[in-house]
Amino acid sequence: MVPYGIHLRLIIYRHPVYQRHRLCFCLTLCYNKINDLRPCRLTSPLGIDKVFLDSCKEVSKALSLSSSHSSTYKLVELNLDKDKEAVVSDAERLSVFYANAAYDFYGTPSGALCVYKNGNAWPVRTGLESQRIIREASGVHGHPMQVTWFELGKRVYTLLDDMNVPWTSIDPLAFAEAGKIRFSNLLIWIGVETKSLIYELANTAAAAVTNLLTQAGFSDFEVGFRESVVTRSFACPKMLSFDPLNDSVPELRKPFTPTLGLSIAPFKTPHYEGTGTLYLRESKDSNCVFLLTCAHVARPPPVHPSTGPVRKATSIPREQVIALGSSGYTDALKSMMCTIGDQNCSIKDWRTVLRRLGKPQEGESANITKRRVEHLALVEKARENISEINKLHNKILKQWTIPEQRVIGEAVHVEPIGVNVAPHGFTRGWALIKLYNEKFDWTTFKGNEVYIGGNLSSLDYGKVLFPQPEDQADYEYPEDGLLQAFGVIQADEIHNPKQLDTNGEQCLLVIKNGLRTGTTIGRVTGMESFTRTIDEHGIKETSMEIAVLPYGNANGPFSASGDSGSIVLDRNGRILGMLNGGAGSTNRTDVTYLTPYWYIEQEIKKYFPDSFLYDVVL
Repeated sequence: MVPYGIHLRLIIYRHPVYQRHRLCFCLTLCYNKINDLRPCRLTSPLGIDKVFLDSCKEVSKALSLSSSHSSTYKLVELNLDKDKEAVVSDAERLSVFYANAAYDFYGTPSGALCVYKNGNAWPVRTGLESQRIIREASGVHGHPMQVTWFELGKRVYTLLDDMNVPWTSIDPLAFAEAGKIRFSNLLIWIGVETKSLIYELANTAAAAVTNLLTQAGFSDFEVGFRESVVTRSFACPKMLSFDPLNDSVPELRKPFTPTLGLSIAPFKTPHYEGTGTLYLRESKDSNCVFLLTCAHVARPPPVHPSTGPVRKATSIPREQVIALGSSGYTDALKSMMCTIGDQNCSIKDWRTVLRRLGKPQEGESANITKRRVEHLALVEKARENISEINKLHNKILKQWTIPEQRVIGEAVHVEPIGVNVAPHGFTRGWALIKLYNEKFDWTTFKGNEVYIGGNLSSLDYGKVLFPQPEDQADYEYPEDGLLQAFGVIQADEIHNPKQLDTNGEQCLLVIKNGLRTGTTIGRVTGMESFTRTIDEHGIKETSMEIAVLPYGNANGPFSASGDSGSIVLDRNGRILGMLNGGAGSTNRTDVTYLTPYWYIEQEIKKYFPDSFLYDVVL
């Protein structure tokens, strides 16, 4: 019997890429303190409800078994045995015609399979005990084809259409062995729908594309096809303040703050989730603040077939937006419970060490004394953390549980989604959310700052984004892990950046914080990608995108479903673009697509000519 309780049902799944079976369980949380109706009768030694603590332990155990909770990226296994699952069958199916199907792109986040690639065969290891070579995609800044690629790319996809190739994306890039300089020539990497392209047509199409580009005066390139789909992810009281310097558990507090990377969703359809992009002011004379995001986040196409204007009459219901959709809210609570469970486990381990060290003895070793003091401090710090998380958990359950409590504003403009929009050919699809002033504490509001902490340490941030000695000379980690967004990266620098990666190759390294994958680092390809999607009426839609690749295999994908709307910045905080989708052969993303912010800004100015980025908060 659970009197005066609140019941929270949590369904936890194993990650579908690595696990065939899903782990499902329900946690009933008896939380007698929530309504303050009577004192808790079962209290743990840590001062929190015992039933709640036991539930936290179960969540911690469950999430430790889930590959999606691990910060270590694991490669998709591609075994050629007949009895393995679907992705394995695909590898075997393709390998009958193209021997290196499971080898050429091994290491990409989705485990992309090669249908066919022309040119010289890429090296593979041989022998019974040989391991596949782990590869990663790389950019192609400064390639001679870059100047004319906009027109050449159109000719390429028109040729593919004429040959009835069901392509989904065209990404110009190169490949390298993981962590090394690139070994391949420019690769025109063409995605096609699963099981849609036979080997003979792939061979013929690759030859036709090669002939087209050769006639245009280019050589030293290859054409490769892989199976891949393009997705457009959509996966209250005042917002809490965010001060990593003073907050005891900033990573757990962040989801409930207006810090960029904010999870949002339509009030009426909270299961369609995305990420807020940037804050803008309507004008100098207005106190209206907008939150920019993707159109398909504010108005998900599956439930909003209309692309008409937003509430031009008072009789039309408001299209309200909430902070934290269904899974965002549940994941935030789950993270708190997991952390409590982890901290409790650590306390048990440290207390075991303290028992072995024994009570202080006169004349004992200085090292023994030092270790006892260290472990006592660890236990005390963990107890303090558990207490703070418990208070935060109580507050969230009281004030944020129902969607009505999490409403932060309403859509004032949702630009109709368009592809290949003239004159630049980019995807069009942005929305502005008018924020309710009473929902924000503007005295603590930090504006357009992206939290780059959490799953990225300050050491890793400096080593990855500032790899060259000259980069390190004036490098300073952003204060409190908050990277200020300001300035816009223009097209010429996207094509020809001034930075070098750790291998001395030209690159544009970028960073983002999104709902689903948190803080991640990527690298821009340098040449625009083309994407092909098919709407509900069977109409083919083609668009041009800025493409971002993961930075290194060990870090996993740059984005995932639910990250749509995330702002992508360079290492100095300059704005590159808004994340709108990605491509991959599984539910993991190999290539992330952006709409450049310089283009979005031009579009916004057509409707809000006096708007500007929210002021830098000092």
